[in-house]
Amino acid sequence: MNRVCLCLPTNRACSATIAALHDEAVHAARHFGADVQLLILDSSDDRTRAEHTRAVAALPPTRHVTVHHLDEDTQRAFLRRAVEQAGLPEPERLVHLMLPPAVSYGACTNRAFLLATALGCASVHRRDSDSTYQLHAGQPVFPVHHELPYLGRAAAEAAAGGLPTDLAPALLDRPVSLAGASFIGELSVDIGEIRRLDEGVYHDVVGLWAPGDWPEERRRHLVEESFTGAGTAPFTGDRATLTVVDPMRVDMCNIAFDRAVYERVPLPPATDTIGSDYFLLHLVHDAGLPGILHNRHIENFHTPERRTDTGFPAYQRRFVKFLLSMLHFHHVYDRMAAEGAGLLDERHQVRSARIVELLRESTHLDRTENVWRLDRVDTAYRKLGGRYAMFADRLAEERDRLLDEAESDIEDYAYLVQAWPALIEAART
Repeated sequence: MNRVCLCLPTNRACSATIAALHDEAVHAARHFGADVQLLILDSSDDRTRAEHTRAVAALPPTRHVTVHHLDEDTQRAFLRRAVEQAGLPEPERLVHLMLPPAVSYGACTNRAFLLATALGCASVHRRDSDSTYQLHAGQPVFPVHHELPYLGRAAAEAAAGGLPTDLAPALLDRPVSLAGASFIGELSVDIGEIRRLDEGVYHDVVGLWAPGDWPEERRRHLVEESFTGAGTAPFTGDRATLTVVDPMRVDMCNIAFDRAVYERVPLPPATDTIGSDYFLLHLVHDAGLPGILHNRHIENFHTPERRTDTGFPAYQRRFVKFLLSMLHFHHVYDRMAAEGAGLLDERHQVRSARIVELLRESTHLDRTENVWRLDRVDTAYRKLGGRYAMFADRLAEERDRLLDEAESDIEDYAYLVQAWPALIEAART
């Protein structure tokens, strides 16, 4: 029986999502014969977590579906045991990177990867608490329909099974390493208000995540595509392709990875940084590992907290840190794309030591491009006025700190990638 981890990291109230995720787990067990470990990693406050506990208790017992609802204390205890068993230096630094006090999109998923390994799972299937399943003919549209049949198997098997493919023949012996789709509904990054206030400012700000030397036409195309997912058209019928999946066509709220990927390389553990959990999508693509791109898109929505007086500046800071992180990540992505299959060993598995080298190389880049990014954000937000101008004032006070964090986040990531094989082995045993 194929044991898989269906995972929901959350720091907000989402009892309805927990019930819906359990429905997907039941579907996976009954229709695909999977042994589903439903993992809820709960970083919510005490009151919200108590609501989630009641929601979990109300779930109907189902054969081959096991629910794990873990608060941060339980997660931290597990991490400390794994780090101690791994015998790695700087154990407190590792625990901090895996479970930081601030929001980290990568760290919460890394904990899921490590726990999935401890549970003996062959894959991780991630969903988000601020999204929901589409309905078609009154039934929920579950992504596991496309994730479970071929993940981890040779791409040739998926092609022989009738899955349409555009893979080059030379790639068919490589394993299907991810399966994913995107989302419909609101932008994945909550900056729609900027576009409503001023289209020109929106273009200027969103375009800052492109490499600094891109021509304007290419930058404009990126802005048009950014954060829009699959648009707004609802699901009407299945489409799936065996391919090398374009990272722009999938989203981390709707993704599944084979263990051979996440047991080799974790996600960046950067705190307060939007998009810090997308690295593996680029790695799988650039290494030429096959994936399944399907259209069972999840419906995205925004929670109101991001627009409150306290939530707004915190969220905007995460967005700015994302823009600054791209100086380093574009450097790494370019080199991964150039190396291609050279990123893989003879078993078609990622050479994690090479990723460490590329990350460390990127920490020596000149900061001029990021200074330019901060200047552009400052100008744009002051043009918008109101709370955006107030945020620009705060940003001005933090410039040096933000530039330092963009670099130190990559140093931390390189350190975690280097330690990851020992952590995985400790979790497995």
